[in-house]
Amino acid sequence: MKYFYLLFGLIPALLAGNPAFAQISIDEVDAKEDKVTFQDKLKSTSVDVDYFSLARYKAERAAIRKERNYLEFSGGIQGSLTSYNDPWISVSGGDNSIALTAVFGLRHLFTKNLFTLETKFNAKLGYNRMKVETQRLDADGNPMVDDSGNKIMDSEGIWFKNQDEFVISVAPSFKMSDNWSYGSILNFRSQFVNGYKSRTEQKKEHLKSKFMTPGYLDISLGITYKSPKPKFPIVINLSPIALNATFAENDWIRRRQVEERVDSEGKKTVTEIKPAYNYGIEDPDKTSKYEGGSSIQIDFDRTFGKTGFLRYRTTLYSFYGWITDIGQKNKISDYSEYRIAYDDWVEKGSDIKTKPRLPIHPIVRWENTIDIKATKYLSTSLSFQLYYNRAQNLDVQTRTLLSVGLTYTFKNKEKPQK
Repeated sequence: MKYFYLLFGLIPALLAGNPAFAQISIDEVDAKEDKVTFQDKLKSTSVDVDYFSLARYKAERAAIRKERNYLEFSGGIQGSLTSYNDPWISVSGGDNSIALTAVFGLRHLFTKNLFTLETKFNAKLGYNRMKVETQRLDADGNPMVDDSGNKIMDSEGIWFKNQDEFVISVAPSFKMSDNWSYGSILNFRSQFVNGYKSRTEQKKEHLKSKFMTPGYLDISLGITYKSPKPKFPIVINLSPIALNATFAENDWIRRRQVEERVDSEGKKTVTEIKPAYNYGIEDPDKTSKYEGGSSIQIDFDRTFGKTGFLRYRTTLYSFYGWITDIGQKNKISDYSEYRIAYDDWVEKGSDIKTKPRLPIHPIVRWENTIDIKATKYLSTSLSFQLYYNRAQNLDVQTRTLLSVGLTYTFKNKEKPQK
């Protein structure tokens, strides 16, 4: 009860103090404007935005190299196998044989501004093995016969080379317009290993060819036209100035080899071991022959189908040594008169300086290749080659080859159109 009286007495006191509370006020404040300076303690540093990046540099150089260079590599092994057992051979006949051919091709095309350098390398090397029957020889080298007079035969499988050739081509050129350019073409061809007369004649006296015997070098200088149509990619080179060279470095092959024997009565006899394979080089003391003239070369290379299952390549080359023909001595145009003069020349001692000669005829080489792809790695190849060189043979030389095998082709990018 006493708390109630205390609270009741405080209420009038609070009501009396309210006027004094209302007299409290806040005076006006005079805020002066002062200058404030802020200090930046961060230091500015200049940055060069054109900085060197090794990774970027390597990427740019790699892109430039890929743009300027086209590389195509192809290789393959082709062959065939035929096998019969003895009962089959005794009834129906047959001959066991095996044939293997290795093919290699490389093409590099470098382009920079108006300059182009095309390099090609193509090679083929093939052997086949067949059973050959030869008459057995005794210790003195004489043929052997049995008591009935029949020949004693031996059967042996012999490997024999049927393909051997490599070709190197270098063609620098400068572009004059979209389809025309001027430059030169250098072609060199020869073979890798020794070539013999036949399968059963593979001794030294039967040697007919080897590396650089023969060897052929063709150099031409002129203009080149390239078709702008992808479906007709023909390339024509016209060379008013050209050089054709033939090499036969091996003396044993180039010269006629004879053997002199003296019988019991003291008479000398001369036996020919092998004829001369001079490949058109008339002077036996020389290992090469050079002719100047003009040449034309036509190339065509097209792939058919979206998958490229069919490819046809052909090269036609012809050279005419008109410059050499102008300065040729002892030239006889009529062939009948030439034969009479030639026989007379042989009877008089066969001096190379007085030898009668026919006019120089054009050299023609035509190569064709058809590749048919069954799968990415399995293909069939058909090649045909024609060669005419009257200095070597009066007739046309031809060669045909059909083979099936494994092939692989690599390209660093799509083939350029031009």
